[in-house]
Amino acid sequence: MTTNAPPVPLQPATTAPPSFAALLSISGRQLLVALRYLLLMTVVLGIVYPVVVLGVGQLVANHAANGSPVTDSTGAVVGSELIGQQFGGDQENAAQWFAGRPSAAGNGYDAMSSGGSNLAADSPDLLALVEERREQIAAEDGVDPADVPPDALTASGSGLDPHISPAYALLQVDRVAGARGLSVEVVRKLVDGNTEGRTFGFIGEERVNVLKLNLALAALEPAAGD
Repeated sequence: MTTNAPPVPLQPATTAPPSFAALLSISGRQLLVALRYLLLMTVVLGIVYPVVVLGVGQLVANHAANGSPVTDSTGAVVGSELIGQQFGGDQENAAQWFAGRPSAAGNGYDAMSSGGSNLAADSPDLLALVEERREQIAAEDGVDPADVPPDALTASGSGLDPHISPAYALLQVDRVAGARGLSVEVVRKLVDGNTEGRTFGFIGEERVNVLKLNLALAALEPAAGD
């Protein structure tokens, strides 16, 4: 009877540790690969990609890519259709222009301080501010306080909303027409002509861009003192 002899364990292979020069060579090659990749990505993502995006934007949507600027009758840029602004200085001059929504951004429509008031819906300060605005607008526009629309009483989340509702624009027609010595019907048609419909016919609500409306008003009949 024969028996199988137990297997002889294999001795682990032994290799000499790499020399310092070899380690330095390997590290140098890896570092060179990393630097090449860094340089490549810097060129692709830091130069090529921005230039391509800029070029496509200028070709496909030049107006929007440049901030959607709005120009007056002389061709001078007077603002952006995406950012609201205040109109008029003193109370008498302000009466000649359509007013936008209230703004909590800085001192009003400050693009560097975009934001809302951060007051809760049940905040006594906010409620008092809304009532103060309601009474002021009702007195200035000669309307019943109950007729003042919500967008005339509350600031937008950004404080830079360039639009108001058609209801708020029409509420101001009599005041603007009287301050400029224009027919109420003419100013009302101006509001209707500058009322934008819903996006794609079903997104959002009808709105009026205040800057565009005031530019159309200025082109129609320059106000005294402008």
